[in-house]
Amino acid sequence: MDYIAEFNNYIQNASTAIGKPLPAERYEVIDRGVPHKPAGLPIGKMGIYTFLFKGQFLKIGKAGTNSGPRFLSQHYNPRLAKSTLAASLLADKEMHPFHLDENNVKDWIKQNCRRIDVIMDAGLSIFALGFVEAILHFYYEPKYEGFSSQRKNV
Repeated sequence: MDYIAEFNNYIQNASTAIGKPLPAERYEVIDRGVPHKPAGLPIGKMGIYTFLFKGQFLKIGKAGTNSGPRFLSQHYNPRLAKSTLAASLLADKEMHPFHLDENNVKDWIKQNCRRIDVIMDAGLSIFALGFVEAILHFYYEPKYEGFSSQRKNV
């Protein structure tokens, strides 16, 4: 699946539809693959991170210019916040067959989840960042976003 082209298509179509097209040269979609190695946000950038496992998006989030740790490492550690990908995986009964625990979940995510990032110029504004995150949330309906009772198909 070519997620780079798909993400670009959704971003361009949605932003153009509302009359505020996002210049393609001001953001980049990076497929870090699986296994993946996380990378930090460059100076003057903000980003959206996505994690997929077996074709299902698990987590999609955003990080502003002052949220580098959230972008780089927070989701690999279950102790940093309840809403990290690691904490969600450990709490999910469907993941029990993988024998995940606090000691191995970080490496499991890196080895088994595909990570795709959208790196955006900070000058596009935090509103553009939120807009792109919302587009991806709406289309992919990530498993660990919101409460399960809130995730209803339209």
